[in-house]
Amino acid sequence: MNAPESPATPRRRTSALAWLLLVLLLPLAALLAWRAWQSERDERRAADTQDRIGIEALQQRVAILRQGQQAQGKRLQQAEATNRLLRDELLAMGQRAALLEDSVQRLADPAQDAARALRLDEIELLLAQGGQRLLLAGDLQGARRAYGLAARLLDGLHAPADIDLRQVLADERAMLDALGQDPRIVALARLDAFEAGLDAPAGPVVPSKDTTAPASAQPWWERLATRIVDVRRSDALLVVDAGERAAGLAALRLELSLARTAAERRDTAGHAAALARVRALVPRLWPASATRDARLRELDAIAALPLKPELPTLGTTLDQLRLQRGRLEGDHAAM
Repeated sequence: MNAPESPATPRRRTSALAWLLLVLLLPLAALLAWRAWQSERDERRAADTQDRIGIEALQQRVAILRQGQQAQGKRLQQAEATNRLLRDELLAMGQRAALLEDSVQRLADPAQDAARALRLDEIELLLAQGGQRLLLAGDLQGARRAYGLAARLLDGLHAPADIDLRQVLADERAMLDALGQDPRIVALARLDAFEAGLDAPAGPVVPSKDTTAPASAQPWWERLATRIVDVRRSDALLVVDAGERAAGLAALRLELSLARTAAERRDTAGHAAALARVRALVPRLWPASATRDARLRELDAIAALPLKPELPTLGTTLDQLRLQRGRLEGDHAAM
């Protein structure tokens, strides 16, 4: 009866030993895990602390660099201000030296200074006369002679400030030499030629477009009637009566005189308006012909002519001379 119960006793002892080992190992494993977690946490804290210290050190370095950059910028601004002040002082010293040199020269030779001033007055007068002769009287040759005399007088001056005047005057003289005849004189000459050609015959009459048959194809009685009676339209523009034609010619010559007067004044609008009225009178005084068409084209060409010369640089030397003399007078007054 007792023999079958003997094998269960070792099993119970084995399971009890396993449970005892498990109970002993669990706290040990927990302790080891807790220590590992504690050490890892300490390492993380140490790494974070080290990173924070590095970041703070970098921020301090950046702040130091910014302060150094600001200080360097202030030094550069101070250096630039100092350089500007030195430059202004050097320019002022140069101006004072030039004024002193000018004063010494004038004190050393007052007669030479008076001769230079007189020569500059002559040059200014010649340049002003040359420009006025060209613009008002259309005297291109007179303007060239005046500018040539001014160039000769200017060649006798040897001051450094006169070099620019010589160059500008040379350019202006080249522009005058390249300029042709005055446009106003050209327009007046063509008006005179047009008026002189008014007494010339108008030429053969151009047949109208509504002619249905040539004269050879017309009946004999129509050809005979055309030699006795001249049939015209009552609303035609052409003037037939001798008195009306004479009045029209007088009006046309009057308009040409007005156009000539406007050209003398360089009045472009008045010149064009007078020529437009002349153009309206031409078809009333002459029949359709090649000569009338040529006269109309000549009127259009005369109306398109300019009355003022294209001289954008005229008077540049005179303006520069006056500006230079005004600056010198201001410097003398300041001294």
